[in-house]
Amino acid sequence: MSRPNRFDPVLIQAVIAGALSFAHLHDIAEAAGQHGWKAWAYPVSVDLLLVAAWRRMRILRAADRPARAAWTWFVIALTASLGANIATAGLLDMNAVPAWLRILVAGWPALAFLGGTLLAHTPAPDAAEEPAADTAPAPEPVPAAEPAPQVTVERAPDSVPELPASPVPAPVPAPVSLPSVPPALLAHARKVADTHHAATGQLIDTATLRTRLGVPPALADVIAAQLT
Repeated sequence: MSRPNRFDPVLIQAVIAGALSFAHLHDIAEAAGQHGWKAWAYPVSVDLLLVAAWRRMRILRAADRPARAAWTWFVIALTASLGANIATAGLLDMNAVPAWLRILVAGWPALAFLGGTLLAHTPAPDAAEEPAADTAPAPEPVPAAEPAPQVTVERAPDSVPELPASPVPAPVPAPVSLPSVPPALLAHARKVADTHHAATGQLIDTATLRTRLGVPPALADVIAAQLT
């Protein structure tokens, strides 16, 4: 399904502004003594130089290259277009154009030709960088490796197999002496265990017993073993 054509207000505004600027340049050229087709060629020359300079600036910016020359010609073309628009606003007597304006209008074709030629024949950034890659030095050939000399290795006599060493008996750990529990502490622990069993219905575990009594883990294990 094709979408209906819609008029872009920005495009319409650009067309109107371009037509007015085109007419102002024509009026200035005709007032300066350029008649017929020559008066219509002046606005075309100014606008083409403006577009060419803008296009060259975008190309150079995209390639991270300096664009001072393109900026210069863009300002020159913009000054010519803007000056014609201002001059036709009643600030200049179109029936008595001063001599300096006639000189500028007469010399504009040569200036525009120079600017357009420089902008059109400046090498593109990609074309300027391609020969540098072609002139890169070729890698030096690697010399062929010489064949290694043949070396005869005599076989050593077979060694006599060694007898396996007798296993060393593992050390017997010494008996660990358990800490003794005082009778009073054991009685208190039994009371705590009975209270816990009456409250929860389960036998007290070692961690809970150690927390209730506040004794080291080793002593708690001994007390728990004696309570069972």
